[in-house]
Amino acid sequence: MATMNKTVKDQVLSFQQNEIDEYHIYRDLSLCEKNEKNRQTIKSISEDELRHYHIWEKYSGIELKPNKLKVWWYLLIGRIFGLTFGIKMMENGEKGAQANYAKLFKDFPETENIIKDEAGHEKALINILREEKLLYIGSIVLGMNDALVELTGTLAGLTFALQNGKLVGIAGLITGIAAALSMSASEYLSTRAEEGGKNPLRSAFYTGITYFAVVFFLIVPFLVYGNPFVDLGISILAAIIMIFLFTFYFSVVKDVSFKKRFSEMLVISLGVATLSFVIGLIVRFFLGINV
Repeated sequence: MATMNKTVKDQVLSFQQNEIDEYHIYRDLSLCEKNEKNRQTIKSISEDELRHYHIWEKYSGIELKPNKLKVWWYLLIGRIFGLTFGIKMMENGEKGAQANYAKLFKDFPETENIIKDEAGHEKALINILREEKLLYIGSIVLGMNDALVELTGTLAGLTFALQNGKLVGIAGLITGIAAALSMSASEYLSTRAEEGGKNPLRSAFYTGITYFAVVFFLIVPFLVYGNPFVDLGISILAAIIMIFLFTFYFSVVKDVSFKKRFSEMLVISLGVATLSFVIGLIVRFFLGINV
């Protein structure tokens, strides 16, 4: 395609770069997969990406090297947050590129087959992306949501009632540990009564460990700093960050609206905290608490 104008050639080179990057990403991710069937599926996808790369290379006449930083980034994400998150995040980032393939049907007849291959990749990935953490994501959501709503409210109320950072931290820690154990027990009994194929002990573990993690991050400011109101502000900021990060993760792996879920969780958590502020102030005033 010697007659390609600069715009078309830049687009071809962009597609070519994506394909060589994804070849290396999928190939390296396949090496991290323990399930043999899944590993072969991901390896097969990587080989398709390499074939697509050579198609675009034929038209561009230029040999490209993989973007090492991009490859490293997605491998890191896949290892830390799981294969599902890493692959879905990468695929979401390439949806725009796939949509642009259709514009090149006339000049590049192989484009149609590339699009069909990409659609086949999505179906193949849907069948293998069944990580344990996703099977138990309902338990994780339960532990995180309950901890954020209950503990932010508890800490807000205790801050106004006691106005002593260390006491608030200790009281919140005791409350959080007791609530985490209670939530784990409830999740165990609930899962045991269901017929969904989930292990009750693992469900209880995921709920409890998530609850404990949230408790830890919300309580730390009260045990480190001196001003209880500053501590509360830091704790609420930590809660907002956790809501943001988890909602982003959940929206990627479950293909749901990030904005809607984030807004909903934020309003609930901060609404309960605000109401607890008022309750704590009322309790302190009418009971005459002075610590």
